[in-house]
Amino acid sequence: MRDAVVLVPAAGRGERLGPGAPKALRSLAGEPLLVHAVRRLVASQSVAQVVVAAPPQARDDVLHLLAPVIAPPALTVVPGGQTRQASVAAALAVVPDDIDIVLVHDAARALVPVELVDRVAAAVRAGHDAVIPVLPVVDTVKRVDAHGYVTGTVDRAPLRAVQTPQGFRHQVLRRAYHEVGESEQGQVTDDAGLVERLGIRVYTVPGSPHAMKITHPSDLQVAESLLTGVAG
Repeated sequence: MRDAVVLVPAAGRGERLGPGAPKALRSLAGEPLLVHAVRRLVASQSVAQVVVAAPPQARDDVLHLLAPVIAPPALTVVPGGQTRQASVAAALAVVPDDIDIVLVHDAARALVPVELVDRVAAAVRAGHDAVIPVLPVVDTVKRVDAHGYVTGTVDRAPLRAVQTPQGFRHQVLRRAYHEVGESEQGQVTDDAGLVERLGIRVYTVPGSPHAMKITHPSDLQVAESLLTGVAG
């Protein structure tokens, strides 16, 4: 239906990946993570436009990198901010008012399957204000005190690991960024968390192991091994 805009915050340094280029511009199998991610996003039948919040000094580089995949007006590149929330806010500010569905996707989840993008957008289209893809937590989870001692075992049955893209009604996400103060924004790690602060229920859909987040150097090796098995 091509009725969604995807915001891609891509200005982070990615310190845990070690020294080098900004995280979204690190290479995976010869191409930047950002290129892999955007290629999959635009293959979705739901995505009409992509807005990338790039490192401010690399805006032209990002436009050049993405030119073979997507070009203006379907692509907009804005300077990102000092935090992830600031980058999302900068990208959100240029989304046209007549767009109803906004997705937010981390460039570090470079191998996101196309069907996952469509699944999230479809759930918003079906009437949910906020949608996140999730996976069951398979590891045992312990509570640990400040001294390193285990204080209890957490019931993992109701727990879920959250991925992106996360999907929202446009005005719901705008309201969250407008009404949740900067100090509160710093206490949450994803956009759904901001929407939760408004008292809005967040719906879940099944995630995908391929939508793993690349954080450490070893994750790049895992992602390269997955590339041959990822469609789209």
